[in-house]
Amino acid sequence: MTRLSSFAPGVHAVIIGASGGIGAALADHLAADPQVALVTRLSRATGFDLTDPASITAAAAALSTPPHLVIVATGLLHDPDFTPPITPERDLRQLSAGAFARHFAVNATGPALVAQAFLPLFPPQHRAVFAALSARVGSISDNRLGGWHAYRAAKAALNQILRTIAIETARKNPCATILGLHPGTVDTGLSKPFQRNVKTLFTPEHAADQLLAVIDAATPAQSGLLLDWAGTVIPY
Repeated sequence: MTRLSSFAPGVHAVIIGASGGIGAALADHLAADPQVALVTRLSRATGFDLTDPASITAAAAALSTPPHLVIVATGLLHDPDFTPPITPERDLRQLSAGAFARHFAVNATGPALVAQAFLPLFPPQHRAVFAALSARVGSISDNRLGGWHAYRAAKAALNQILRTIAIETARKNPCATILGLHPGTVDTGLSKPFQRNVKTLFTPEHAADQLLAVIDAATPAQSGLLLDWAGTVIPY
């Protein structure tokens, strides 16, 4: 059974962050899909560096065929190896310029540069989707708890970037759809230290299946929106 029935046969899917929990599950699902002809897996394991513009440009140039689906499945919430270690802030006194810079590099600037390099490769007049994993906590109107300053700000920036890209893409390639996707809380390394009070924890496989269903159902009229794993619009 295909998860991409709205696409023409022979889909070339590109997964950025294919060695992560959600990224690997997405790539595996797509590799088993009869509608998909090729899955390109890009990650640090393959030498791809989301924070290096030259690496992004080189990866786009190396594609053997035009992509029809590009998913940026990367994200940073905490990093114990960073100096000082990055962890979600609970107080203004914990803010760090270095943490903010790192969050924006991975969660906002990197996906923007991926869009810059890969969107021009989409075949015109063909259904195509560019999606990036965002987060509900990046919604300004939904922020009722505070905290997590740098992560929230970077994801809010990503949402604005995707919205802005969608407006431009509608003029240049009206068959393409740009999406921000909130996968829910998924049992991966990103959420591992923060799962204690989570009511619903998805497996990466379930999250990937849900996200592909959302992508398949999305239309160009929804381009620029942030959708959760059930296809519900999350207000910015």
